[in-house]
Amino acid sequence: QVQLAVSGGGFVQPGGSLRLSCTGSGFAFGIYTMAWYRQAPGKSRELVASIGSSSRTNYADPVKGRFAISRDNAKNTVYLQMNNLKPEDTAVYSCTANQPVRQIWGQGTQVTVSS
Repeated sequence: QVQLAVSGGGFVQPGGSLRLSCTGSGFAFGIYTMAWYRQAPGKSRELVASIGSSSRTNYADPVKGRFAISRDNAKNTVYLQMNNLKPEDTAVYSCTANQPVRQIWGQGTQVTVSS
């Protein structure tokens, strides 16, 4: 069964940190580009960060210098370390596994940043 299991969301105050995890199963995790997306209420979904099979990373401008994406292929897991969180980071975060002809989506996890 192909799936992505996401964990790690929650509530945090501005300036705080959270780490999201996404574990894949049922597919060749190591050859996929992994990515995190987010969608805030009333806004379009946006790409937050991605990491290729060679671990090359890419970040959206709003999160550069604050978020870090990494992967552990031995554990079939991709992480999103989020530091110095801001209220505008509040959104549902989703994990995807990407190949040119296939995209796999995991469930979303809510991240709320508020004082």
